[in-house]
Amino acid sequence: MQMTAKPDSDRFQSGADKYAAYLETPEGRLRCGLAFANLQDFLVLPQSRRSLRCLDLGCGTGATAVRLARLGIHMTLLDSSSAMLDIAKRAAREAGVDGRIALNHGDAAQLANLFPAGSFDVVLCHNILEYVDDPVAVLRGAARAMRDSSAILSVIVRNQAGAVLKAAIQAGDLAAAEQNLTAQWGHESLYAGKVRLFTAESLQAMLMDASLAVTAKRGLRVVSDYLPPRVSLSAEYDRIFELELKLGKRPDFAAVARYTQCLARCAGPVTEGGA
Repeated sequence: MQMTAKPDSDRFQSGADKYAAYLETPEGRLRCGLAFANLQDFLVLPQSRRSLRCLDLGCGTGATAVRLARLGIHMTLLDSSSAMLDIAKRAAREAGVDGRIALNHGDAAQLANLFPAGSFDVVLCHNILEYVDDPVAVLRGAARAMRDSSAILSVIVRNQAGAVLKAAIQAGDLAAAEQNLTAQWGHESLYAGKVRLFTAESLQAMLMDASLAVTAKRGLRVVSDYLPPRVSLSAEYDRIFELELKLGKRPDFAAVARYTQCLARCAGPVTEGGA
């Protein structure tokens, strides 16, 4: 799978079921649910008969795509893992929205060659920039695929500050916490592999390089990973979700969240590197 930057990149093929199971945990549900709630704040569903068209890059199991398809949005899914696409196909069929979901097996790095320019009103780039060799190239391809300046790009990445707090609070590893202050790569527990970390400045620079302007920022999972054992994520899920929504909209708390979500629009013509 050329999409990933590491030799163990087949983890998304062989570990698709593991990832699907993770999304059913409170942590996985929070990440997806909060991201979807933030996205809904910026979606303007057309009153005309023309339905929005959305491209989901690195769609995984299609969890977000199914939710958007239920709103009447036509979804185009792209993933380089056929196993992930198989799960997404099954999820769409079970939800009764398979007629609004098109599955594509391909590499996000080749996005410019896969779809005509200006094809989509919404582009999702959720948790794939951590794994690609060239995040800016993927963002340029996403910008090229966006219909016009009214189109929305939603990007989710792992926050370097969140990696610092995870090491210090969750693992009690002060040496790792200090190292993560400047680390460009972190460790992910699900597949036991490396994952790229982003600062607010590095993500902003990448988006600017792709002629994209940030319109909003949100934090995902600000405190839920660090709650004491007496607080059950399952039993208190709804209450925690509402608290996370409030915290994620406040810049002071969003800055230290485990994940950062940026909403962006095209700020100008895409450079030749993305053509």
